[in-house]
Amino acid sequence: MRIIRYINNQKQKQLAAVGNGNKVYDLPFEDFMSLVQQANEQGQTALQVVSDIVVKSKDVLELEQVTLTTPIDAPEVWAAGVTYEKSKDARNYEATQGKLDSQTFYDKVYDAERPEIFFKSTAARTVGPDDPVYLRSDSNWQIPEPELGLVLDSDGTILGYIAGNDMSCRDIEGENPLYLPQAKMWKNSCAIGPAILLKDAVENPYDLTIICRIFRNDEKVFEGEAKVNQLKRKLDELVSYLVLDNEVFAGTVLLTGTCIVPPNDFTLTDNDRIEIEIPGIGVLNNPVKVQEKIEVEVH
Repeated sequence: MRIIRYINNQKQKQLAAVGNGNKVYDLPFEDFMSLVQQANEQGQTALQVVSDIVVKSKDVLELEQVTLTTPIDAPEVWAAGVTYEKSKDARNYEATQGKLDSQTFYDKVYDAERPEIFFKSTAARTVGPDDPVYLRSDSNWQIPEPELGLVLDSDGTILGYIAGNDMSCRDIEGENPLYLPQAKMWKNSCAIGPAILLKDAVENPYDLTIICRIFRNDEKVFEGEAKVNQLKRKLDELVSYLVLDNEVFAGTVLLTGTCIVPPNDFTLTDNDRIEIEIPGIGVLNNPVKVQEKIEVEVH
C-alpha cells in the first residue's frame, strides 16, 4: 500500500492511498503523520488503518488522473554518504582528480564504524514529482543521486520508504570536503516522492531496486540500476546515528546513499529530465532547470 498526496479540485493537498491497479482512495487525514498518530492511538499499524478505509471506499480515482505533490512535508531531510562502494569510488575520483593511487578520507569513512550523516534539506527546499530541480550556478559538474529514503517518526521508527534525489556538485565537493554543504544544499536541490510505501507492506527493503534514467532532448543518455542489498550498512544502523543525541522531528526523511553514478565525463544541463524509479514506490520524475543567478555585492 502506497500513500500519496495530490492536488484536489479545491487546490488543496489531499492525502490518499494507492491500491491494486493504481486505484486512488482518499484518506480522511490532514497529512501522513496524522494517519500514523491515529494508527498508534488505535493500537494498529498504518497499513491496517488504511486497508480498513480502502475496503469501505466507494469513490475511486485513477492514479493517472491526479496531479501529485510531495507525499509528506518532511521538516528535515538528512542523507548518508559513502554507503555503497560505487559512491566511495566516485568520491575518490573527485577528491584525487582521477589519480586513484592512495587512500582518501572517503576510504576511511567507508570502512569506519561511524557513517557519514549530513543535513540535506528542509521542506521549503524540497520538491516533489514533476517539479524542477535546479542546477547550482557555480558548479560545472552536477549529477542526480538516486536513493532510497526512510520516512521516520520522532523516535527513529521507520514508517515507510520513499524515492529521493540528492542532487550533488561533484566539482565543489571534490575541491574540498569542507565544501560539502555547498555541494549538497541549494534551492530545489532535493526531490522526494512520488509515494510512501508503508513499512508493513514491505517484506524485505533490501530486495528493493533503484533505477535512474536521464533524458536529454527526449533521448535517454544514461540509465543505471542497483539493489538496496548492495548497501554496506544496515538501514537501522544509519537511523541509530541520526537519532543519537539529536532531536528528530516526526516525518523526517533519511536518504540512505547512492549506488548509481553517471560516467565521470557526464554533467546535467538545462532541460534534462531525471527519472528515479523504485518498483513498489513509483517513478520520481523531475525536469532540470537553470535558476536565475542572484548577484551579491561583496564589500
